[in-house]
Amino acid sequence: MTDVRPHRAGGRAPSGGPHRADRYRWTILGAATFTQAASGFFVQGIGAMGIHLQRGLDLSTAQLGFLLSATQIVPLAGLLVAGELLDRYSERWVVGTGTFVVALSLGLGSLAPGYVPLLGVLLIVGAGYSTVQPGGSKSVASWFAGSQRGLAMGIRQAGVPLGGVLAAALLPLLAASAGWRATFVAGGAAALLGAAVFLCLHRPPPSASDLPAGAGDDARAGERLASGLRTLREPAIVKIVLSGTALVSVHCGINVLTVLHLHETASLGAGAAALVLVAAQGAGVAGRICLAAWSDRSRFGRHGTVMTCMVATTAGTAALTTPLGHAPAAACPLFLWLGFFGIGWYGPWVAHVAESAPPGRTGSVLGLVMAVTQVAIVLVPPVLGLLRDVTHGFAPAWALLSVMTVAALALTARGTRPPARRRQGVPAR
Repeated sequence: MTDVRPHRAGGRAPSGGPHRADRYRWTILGAATFTQAASGFFVQGIGAMGIHLQRGLDLSTAQLGFLLSATQIVPLAGLLVAGELLDRYSERWVVGTGTFVVALSLGLGSLAPGYVPLLGVLLIVGAGYSTVQPGGSKSVASWFAGSQRGLAMGIRQAGVPLGGVLAAALLPLLAASAGWRATFVAGGAAALLGAAVFLCLHRPPPSASDLPAGAGDDARAGERLASGLRTLREPAIVKIVLSGTALVSVHCGINVLTVLHLHETASLGAGAAALVLVAAQGAGVAGRICLAAWSDRSRFGRHGTVMTCMVATTAGTAALTTPLGHAPAAACPLFLWLGFFGIGWYGPWVAHVAESAPPGRTGSVLGLVMAVTQVAIVLVPPVLGLLRDVTHGFAPAWALLSVMTVAALALTARGTRPPARRRQGVPAR
C-alpha cells in the first residue's frame, strides 16, 4: 500500500492506496477547473458587457479596453511572485487566498463612484487572479502523468472560456435589469464560491514531498529566479513565449471586439451579438479540451498543435477584414472558428510550458512565462480599442492581430525541434 503522509503546507492526501488516489485526481481537476471559471467569471465578461459599460459610464472603446487591461497589469509582477510562492507553499493556500482577494475586491467595486476608482479596484482583482492560472496548472500537472496531462490541462484551462460563456450569457442581462454595479456583486459571489471549493477539496498528490511550509530562503528564491530567467532564453522556451504572445492577443481581440464588431459592423442587436460571444466562448471550451487531447496523441505533439492554432487564427482574423466580416451569416461562423482555435490553444500550450520546466521548477517557470505573455494581455485591449476609435472601423484591429500571428508563426516554425516531453516521474527521452 502506498505510504501517504500529511502535507504540512495544507491538507491531507487521500488514503486508501493508489486506486483511491488515482480517482481523487479527477476531484482535483474538477476543483481547479471550477475555481478557474469562478475567479475569471467577471473578468471574462467585461467584453460582453461592453455596450452597457459604455452607456453607463460614458466610455470610449479605448477606455473599455483599459478596464480589461486593468485586471492584467498587476499580474506582470504578480505571476512571478505567485510562481515563487507555488514552489514553496501549497497551491491550496496560494490559490485559495488569491481567489478570495478577487471576491473581496469585486464586492468593493460595486461601490466605486466612477471610472477611475473602478480601474483601481480592478488592479486589486488582477493581484488576486495572478495566483489562479499557475496554481491550478501546477496542481493538475502534479496529479496527472504525461500520457493524460494534455487532456487534463485542456479540461482545466477550459475553465477560462467556461467562465466566459456563463458571463457572456448572464452579465449583460443582469446589467440591463439591475445596472452594472450588480455585475460586480455577482462576480464577487462567484469568486468566493471558487475559493471555498479549492480550499476544501485541494490535496497534494501522494508522491508530494513532506517539506515544511516556506522551505527555502530568500537567497534560494533569488537563485531560482535567476535560473528561471536563463530558462526563458532557451530557444524552445522563446518559441513558446512567441506563440503564446500572438495567440493571447487574438484571445483579447475576441473578448473585446466581438460584441462591438457584430453590433456596429454586422448590424446585430446587442443581445444577439452577446449570444455569438457566448457561442464563441463555448467553442473555446471545446477547443481547449479537444486540442489538448489531440496533442497527447499527435506525432507533432504540443508544438505542432499550437502552430496549427496559429495558422487557423491567422485565417480567421484576416477573413474578418474582408466583406465577410460585414455579413452576419459569414461573420458569426468566423467568430466560432476563432473561438475554437483562438481560445482553445491554451490547453496544449500550457501543458507544453509545464513539461518544458526543469524538475521542481514547474510553478516558477509557469509564472515567468505567463508573466511575459501578460504584457500582451495588458497592451492589446486598449491598442485595439484605440485603433477602432481612430479609424472608425474594425478591419485595422483584426489586420494587426493577423500580422502579429503570421510573424510569430514564421519565427516559431524555424530552427530546432520542440523539447521532448517529460512524463510524470520519467525523464525526457
